[in-house]
Amino acid sequence: MTNLSDIGSIRELLARHQFSFSKSLGQNFLVNPSVCPRMADACARAHTQGVIEIGPGIGVLTQELAQRFEKVVCFELDSRLLPVLDETLSDFQNVSVRNGDILKADLADVIRSEFSGMRVSVCANLPYYITSPILMFLLENGLPLSCVTVMVQKEAADRICAQPGSRLSGALTAAVHYYAVPEKLFSVSRGSFMPAPKVDSTVIRLTVRERPAVETSDEQAFFRLIAAAFGQRRKTAANSVSAGLGLPKPLVEQALSELGFSPNVRAETFTLEDFAALSEALQRLRG
Repeated sequence: MTNLSDIGSIRELLARHQFSFSKSLGQNFLVNPSVCPRMADACARAHTQGVIEIGPGIGVLTQELAQRFEKVVCFELDSRLLPVLDETLSDFQNVSVRNGDILKADLADVIRSEFSGMRVSVCANLPYYITSPILMFLLENGLPLSCVTVMVQKEAADRICAQPGSRLSGALTAAVHYYAVPEKLFSVSRGSFMPAPKVDSTVIRLTVRERPAVETSDEQAFFRLIAAAFGQRRKTAANSVSAGLGLPKPLVEQALSELGFSPNVRAETFTLEDFAALSEALQRLRG
């Protein structure tokens, strides 16, 4: 099995396949030998589980997952890495690599066809530029996932794992907490990658809820409200919601007043329960 934690071996492997890193794809391969085993251990508890990996790169995390779980299906966007993965994963019969964009995949069908009867988790070292779209794609489509264990930029982890209603909270915070219970697991320094990025990373785990954290009669309206509320963070909630949803400001202020909020309240102080209550109040007042 190829030693994917040895810089020399990695350089020789990539040179043999004439591979060069793509900045546009955010390619930074893990070379710290302690990180991937910890990520794989955190991904799922039972050997009989299946795992979907996003962006396997040269297969360093994939090797760890394949040694622990019954089946691993990987989605790799960069077709230049397919021959590399053929080599680095040649010892594993329980790994399937698909060339394609995870955001265009029918994951419900993949789970039905590839993981019949298994509990399924997701594990990935996510490119920083596409963290939010991938997390929301995984969470909002009602996929039967146990958890999502991912490495993200430290600042993104801070926002995702912040409590709704706290200073760091935002639209992504609220959305993630609606669908899952997020937690920080451990930090990863920038020197753990090849090439090294300019920022540090954090591994987080999102344990998917059996049902959303709050009840709402119109989920789409609930999320439109959240997007509008955080669309202009420096403004009051009344101003940002009014502008974002195209509603008269007095109507928004009336809804806030009925819920006991000051007209100068800001969206970052709202809990999920507050957003749900405000969404219901606005729908009622609009008739």
